[in-house]
This record gives sequence, C-alpha cells and structure tokens, in this order.
Amino acid sequence: MTTDSLTVEQAAPVSNETDRGRIIVVEDDSDFRDSVVETLTLYGYEATGAKSALDFYHKVAQKPYALVILDLGLPDQNGVVLAEFIRQNTDMRIIILTARSSIESRVSAYKAGADTYLLKPVNTDELIASIESNLGRFSQKGDDEQARGINPLEPLSSGWQLLRAASTIITPTGEKLGLSSKEIDFLEHLASKRGNASRQELAAALGYNDVATGNKALDVLVHRLRQKAAEHGVKLPIRTVRGKGYCLSEPLTVK
Repeated sequence: MTTDSLTVEQAAPVSNETDRGRIIVVEDDSDFRDSVVETLTLYGYEATGAKSALDFYHKVAQKPYALVILDLGLPDQNGVVLAEFIRQNTDMRIIILTARSSIESRVSAYKAGADTYLLKPVNTDELIASIESNLGRFSQKGDDEQARGINPLEPLSSGWQLLRAASTIITPTGEKLGLSSKEIDFLEHLASKRGNASRQELAAALGYNDVATGNKALDVLVHRLRQKAAEHGVKLPIRTVRGKGYCLSEPLTVK
C-alpha cells in the first residue's frame, strides 16, 4: 500500500492510554468516513463519524470534541457555513478535508475559521501530523483555560435548538420560546434545507393547498412568529429571500 490515499492498513497505532482528545469526522461519503475513523482509532484517537451537518449538531450536543475533520460538500449545509458556526460557538480545532482545490475555497474556509486545509486523497502521515499540530496548540491553550476553570472541550454555545416534543425553540443563550405546531413545521422545514425554501414548498409543507391562501397564511405565520420572538427580546434566525421564500441565517438543530 502507498500513502497516496488514507488507508487503514498502513497505520502505526500509538498507545490508547495517551489522551489525544476526541475527533469527529464530518463526511457524507460513508466509505471514506469509515476509513478515516478507523485509521484515527488505530492511531489512538477517540474518533466518531457524522454523515451530515445535522448529524454533527446532534453528536456535539451529546459529547464535546477537541477537533473536527470537515468536508465542504455536505448534503444539507455548506461546509464553510458549518466551519463558521464551529469557530463562533466552540473551541474545536478545524481541519478541512475536501476535494475542492481552488484558491477561492481555501480562502473561504480560512476566513470561516479553519485551522488547516487538506486535499483528498490525503496522505495519512500528513493528516496525523496536522491533527497532532492542532491538538498540541489546543492542549497548550487548554492548560491556560483549565487554570482559569474553563473546560476547553465544552461547546461555548449549543446554537439554536428546536425541540419538537416540547414545542420549544431554544436560543444560543438558553432562552426558551413556545411554538405552535405550524411554527414548528415551518422551522423544521427550513432547517432541512441546504439553501432557500420557496414559498410554494413551505406552503405545501404546512398543508396550505391553495396558492393564494397559502401565501397569505405563510406571511401571517412568519409575522406572528417574529412578533412573538420580539416580545421575548429574541430575534429568530429567519431571513426573507425576496421573490423566493425564506432561509435560516444561522444553523438550527432539530431534536
């Protein structure tokens, strides 16, 4: 086997007793994701895979991670947007691992907060060296924060969370806002979209069959939702896309 691509066979595992921190691999290609996770495990890391941005949000809500290996071409959200969310809301180190080689992609990723940008197929030695370099800097920072009583692995914010069973949306600062079933359906549909959601598909998702009536009902729903949030001092991450529909301006996790 060569080291031109990441392979499990050539890994030289280190001691599992060495605390390397937890790593989450966000990659929609299941074969490649499993290969990376298995390789990292053989090297002594505690590695977990996530198949999408939504899967990532669910897993980081359950357990803190020290580093994320992130593909840019995810099925449900632009990887650059996810990287920006990670940088703004956690202390995780970010390694971009993608097939996109353009300078525009690199610049966008670094502006979003990426620490390292690697191309597929990745050399195993380079990947491990990048992880060790990032976690080494992370650990040094963590020692300073631990002295001040801060857990560097703990997410700084859980972001926006939609709790369907509780009919509640939770803001990044922990405030809770009760929602109607239609409001939940509306937000859940927006969260499932990678980009904009058209007025037609939103109306259909909410059960509004007549176009004219559906458009009016949709406008009323959004207005009341924003008004309700404003009364509680909250600005929801809902953006109007002129002539098209609506989209989320920030990530929203549905539970």
